[in-house]
Amino acid sequence: MEKETVSKNFIEQIIEKDLAEGTYDTVCTRFPPEPNGYLHIGHAKAILLNYGLAREYHGQFNMRFDDTNPTKEKSEFVESIKEDIQWLGADWGDHLYFASNYFEQMYEAAEKLIQKGKAYVCDLSAEEIREYRGTLKEPGKESPYRNRSVEENLDLFRRMRSGEFPDGSRVLRAKIDMASPNINMRDPVIYRVAHMNHQNTGDKWCIYPMYDFAHPIEDAIEGVTHSICTLEFEDHRPLYDWVVRELEYPRPPKQIEFAKLYLTNVVTGKRYIKKLVEDGTVDGWDDPRLVSIAALRRRGFTPESIKMFVDLCGVSKAQSSVDYAMLEYCIREDLKLKRARVMAVLDPVRLVIDNYPEGQTEELEVANNLENESLGVRKIPFSRELYIEREDFMEEPPRKYFRLFPGNEVRLMNAYFVKCTGFEKDEEGRVTTVHCTYDPASRGGNSPDGRKVKGTIHWVSAAQAVPAECRLYENLIDESKGVYNEDGSMNINPNSLTVMKNCYVEPGLAGAQAYESYQFVRNGFFCVDARDSRPDALVFNRIVSLKSSFKLPADVKK
Repeated sequence: MEKETVSKNFIEQIIEKDLAEGTYDTVCTRFPPEPNGYLHIGHAKAILLNYGLAREYHGQFNMRFDDTNPTKEKSEFVESIKEDIQWLGADWGDHLYFASNYFEQMYEAAEKLIQKGKAYVCDLSAEEIREYRGTLKEPGKESPYRNRSVEENLDLFRRMRSGEFPDGSRVLRAKIDMASPNINMRDPVIYRVAHMNHQNTGDKWCIYPMYDFAHPIEDAIEGVTHSICTLEFEDHRPLYDWVVRELEYPRPPKQIEFAKLYLTNVVTGKRYIKKLVEDGTVDGWDDPRLVSIAALRRRGFTPESIKMFVDLCGVSKAQSSVDYAMLEYCIREDLKLKRARVMAVLDPVRLVIDNYPEGQTEELEVANNLENESLGVRKIPFSRELYIEREDFMEEPPRKYFRLFPGNEVRLMNAYFVKCTGFEKDEEGRVTTVHCTYDPASRGGNSPDGRKVKGTIHWVSAAQAVPAECRLYENLIDESKGVYNEDGSMNINPNSLTVMKNCYVEPGLAGAQAYESYQFVRNGFFCVDARDSRPDALVFNRIVSLKSSFKLPADVKK
């Protein structure tokens, strides 16, 4: 039997070529987030890609915080990022690093560049540096401080470190080429003065390296072989290569760029999410309407569903957007055979079976999942008074309405046939109670005389029902208008959250714990909210509805 050929993505092809040619004898990848916010679904792709490559080639996966900018970084973000990555299943083992732990080595690297005549201290202001840089069509102008002597540059740089100069007064710049067609190579700033407390190093430093200088050094120190990043860093690669070459690292890492993961009609930008949080539009970075990893976890998505989604998206250099419905497809696929199908009534109306014995309760044995027998069975109580969904009764039904209405018979799921005999209303004309009779011979939902009913509705026994709150989510963004207005504000969907306060669930769900999930028959997949739910006051988040018009493209394999 012939072995199936597995198609390799372009990054795998590069790695295999490097190993075959002896460029590297092992593989080391890393995920290097800046701890200035929570991770989102796009980061999940980078995490799983880097971790997956390290595992595929029996190499090493490093987790490194790129904490070189103290202005926006917090310990809160460090902890949330670690939690997210562990939840996704990426195991860094003993390889947890902080860029700030390399500040001394970065400083020494900067001095080395100065001594080689490849870096200089510049007194131009940030605005002047921008003016001198030139444009895409015009070369830049050299700084009047570009030709300071090595001795003067070393003296000034050491005085920068000692705290002698105020913020913004001086920077250290790489001396490369002010006429380069790549603006990133026009003497980029590699160190700045910033008298700020750092979340990891405290007040030890008052100068901090710039990302484009620090990142290649971090990779080289850790022995990273393939530094995989997104396409916006493609134009920065010549600077990355320049840094590792000028610092004479023996086995310099190789930067490879891939296309970001873009989802339609969602907010992923950290500054936009931060604004939503600060404005109170959402209730935190883990609000289930967001696509931060913490929010997806709280809503009820699983690591397996996110991995399936990332795998389906694939790896390429071509920018593209993915329909959010594909992410929903993945969680449905993951949960449909794993979770019990239970009954929950979200908008209840009381149903009374007038000919059922008062005070009697019987237990019905029900399969937990008809598509997966291994999940076993459970017993649920049945009694004279039940709750049903309000939409399952109509006083004057339209054509092809097969649920309860006066004179019509339906099947109570897993129980009996019942026939509607009447109903009661309150003073406002709202139906409060539906009356029925039942056929005792139809237990289990089948009539011995062979008569058929077209409608089946779910229910919960009123006496044993457990109260709950259910939160129904739609897209945070109004899809019909796009994500952003012309003024930069966001088109928020006013119906992105509907809170159903007076729901009832089966008694077997009493005491359900955070993150436990179920399929609520006919209503969708739901998860116990990790923040607001308590054993005595259950809160469920709807992860996803049961059905979607989304279909996988024909050329995509599951």
